Amino acid sequence: MTFYLKIHIEKRIKTTLKFSTNFQSVTTITFSIIHEQHHQYNIINTLYCLILIIKESRERIEIDRYILRLPSFILEYKKNRRHRLTAMTSTFITTIITIITTLSFFLISPPPKPYYHTLYTSPSLTNNQSISHHLYTLTRRPHLAGTTANAEAASYVLSTLKSNNIKSHITEYAVSLTYPKSRTLTLTPESPQSPITFTLRQEIYSGDPYADVANEVEPTFHAYAKSGTVTGPAAYVNYGRVEDFAKIESIGVNLTGAVVVARYGKIYRGDIIENAYDAGAIGVLIYSDRKDYGGGGGGRWFPEEKWMPPSGVQVGTVYNGAGDPTTPGWASSVEGCERLTEEEVEKGGDVPLIPSLPISGGDGEVILRAVGGVVADEAWQGDEDAPVYRIGPGPGIIELSYNAKQVINTIQNVIGVIEGTEEADRFVILGNHRDAWTFGAVDPNSGTAALLEVAERFEKLRKKGWKPRRTIIFCNWDAEEYGLIGSTEWVEENREMLASKVVAYLNVDIAVAGAGFQASATPQLDQLIIQVTKQVEDPDNSSQTVYDSWVKTTKDPEIGRLGGGGSDYAAFVQHIGVPATDISFGNGYPVYHSMYDDFVWMSKFGDPLFRRHVAAASIWGLVALQLADEEILPFNYTSYVYELQKSAEELETLLSDKNVNLAPLFKSVEKMKNATIRINDEIKEIKERKGWTFMWKNEAWRRREINDRLMMAERALTDRDGLSGRPWYKHLIYAPSKHDDYGSKCFPGIDDAIENAKKLNTKDSWLSVQHEIWRVSRAITQTALVLHGELT
Repeated sequence: MTFYLKIHIEKRIKTTLKFSTNFQSVTTITFSIIHEQHHQYNIINTLYCLILIIKESRERIEIDRYILRLPSFILEYKKNRRHRLTAMTSTFITTIITIITTLSFFLISPPPKPYYHTLYTSPSLTNNQSISHHLYTLTRRPHLAGTTANAEAASYVLSTLKSNNIKSHITEYAVSLTYPKSRTLTLTPESPQSPITFTLRQEIYSGDPYADVANEVEPTFHAYAKSGTVTGPAAYVNYGRVEDFAKIESIGVNLTGAVVVARYGKIYRGDIIENAYDAGAIGVLIYSDRKDYGGGGGGRWFPEEKWMPPSGVQVGTVYNGAGDPTTPGWASSVEGCERLTEEEVEKGGDVPLIPSLPISGGDGEVILRAVGGVVADEAWQGDEDAPVYRIGPGPGIIELSYNAKQVINTIQNVIGVIEGTEEADRFVILGNHRDAWTFGAVDPNSGTAALLEVAERFEKLRKKGWKPRRTIIFCNWDAEEYGLIGSTEWVEENREMLASKVVAYLNVDIAVAGAGFQASATPQLDQLIIQVTKQVEDPDNSSQTVYDSWVKTTKDPEIGRLGGGGSDYAAFVQHIGVPATDISFGNGYPVYHSMYDDFVWMSKFGDPLFRRHVAAASIWGLVALQLADEEILPFNYTSYVYELQKSAEELETLLSDKNVNLAPLFKSVEKMKNATIRINDEIKEIKERKGWTFMWKNEAWRRREINDRLMMAERALTDRDGLSGRPWYKHLIYAPSKHDDYGSKCFPGIDDAIENAKKLNTKDSWLSVQHEIWRVSRAITQTALVLHGELT
């Protein structure tokens, strides 16, 4: 009888163990291991099988031949004479076992990339049909936070995780959410034209498969918008940026008492309203201009083309904070908790103080035709079919009325855990939000479908014997659209545990909006993202990798930074200092936050074959596997040092004519550079001797100690007091721009202080700039000390 044991560890590694057994009087064992690479686990598994054969044999055993081939060593035993041994007295076999065991420790190193990392991206595990099914199921109905439909979507995510043997549960929070109670918008043009009352409705198109549930879509509104009725002359303010209002002021136009019309596309909508308030406006309308989003004039739009229809409206929040506005800094427990009053929330400065409404591109053009005054600059104009845009104010008069209902509603985060086998107290977290303004096929449920695909692939790996070294946590957040609420409440509730145990947070909000890979990260994860994209096939060109197509569009891979507050990484990076990534395919899409972000749009324009979804899940999961399985965390702070040095040099240029001392900043960056070189050398040394690690006492502790330094270095860049005027944001290197919540700023505290000093130009204001430079310098020095790993 012949037995075969085949172990496939990686594509180039194969172990075959063959036993030829004669049950008469002698058992003959032919035992051969041939390797192309070192792998101690093959030896151990093979040895274990050999021991079982010997242990179970009740007969005499004959060793016929034994060969062990390694790249640097060959051991061969051939029978020169007949050995008759009993299982009880087989000294020779014991010797062979001892030799094999010794060689497994001395000569054979653990693999740098376990075979299941390669298997994870193989066609046998990927499934675009499964992803398509998940997305279709999740987007059958609109599912705004706090609604029954969104609770049903949470149940679907929970059941899918549980069906893949992932220990999962729902964590609930009671949070303050707003919904529209009533809203009206009327334009009174210049006489003798009659007033126009807008329907404020997104139109159903012919053959719309979602027509039967369209009435479930919440009327268009801005979450947390101020209730009230205002009447004033219409004025056009371009994208509503600080520089746009400055331009208007420079030409002598006064916006006091005006209802301003701004177009989406450059900055966060909440910042548009704040800028308008600062300029004296009493109300704000924000529309999607066809120059940016398509869908106007003689053009074609969805469902024929990808562009926003003329009636399409981009809804969204105008809250400038993170988390429940009534519980800043602590969790909104369903069991009851302290809450701020509505008046206290308004005084906090994170909710608007004037009413606003989002409107369609079609309605925006109607209003702009009624605006006179100075003709706007060419850069402020619309496309060739648009009317001539003028600044105003007037002569058209706008009456805007909005009435909100504010309720404490229950939201649900879905949490799933795969426990680690060796470092269970170290967490790698994958996160995506589930709630959507409407159907959410792109934002966010392309990411939710990808999350479930990752979970399914991990279960397939587990069935093949894989177990993560560190704990992997799946998080499906709720109420992200209102202001990152689900993720923020969870982080605030678990702050101390997460700050001490999370290795990295891997975010995917929109997994797919089109072609082209996009990535943002804290800099120590840059190299990991690049490495992983070299292992994943480009979904739009199977002859190359994602990395290959990435570098074709940019000379070097462009990895953005996570300073903006646009998604659920914010609480992890900006509040507790956790390394993080955010990936997607596609760079924006026209039907963003509108009723037309549905499965039809995705299947026609976003990802018809769902291959981009597969690629997104491959990259996301492979990054998680590397972080969960590598003995030494794949962090490299060299990129961080480069970013800090570059930003310090830009600051030096900006302040060249000011009496500000930047020496502390440059010195701290130099210290971090030296500490980075030191820890990189330590990592290299450990990797070079990993086949001999048993000879070094406490080697496992040594690896753990280095990993802790790599993990905790990011925490040192936070300050418990937070940014001046923005205490929730603790990170001194990356935070949202003060005038664009979506924008990322390096050295945000310094940047805020410089802006203030330029306005006031007083000695104290420039001393504040110096103070912020010292704060950042101290944080970078602390980071250097953490990486260095020794007390001063």
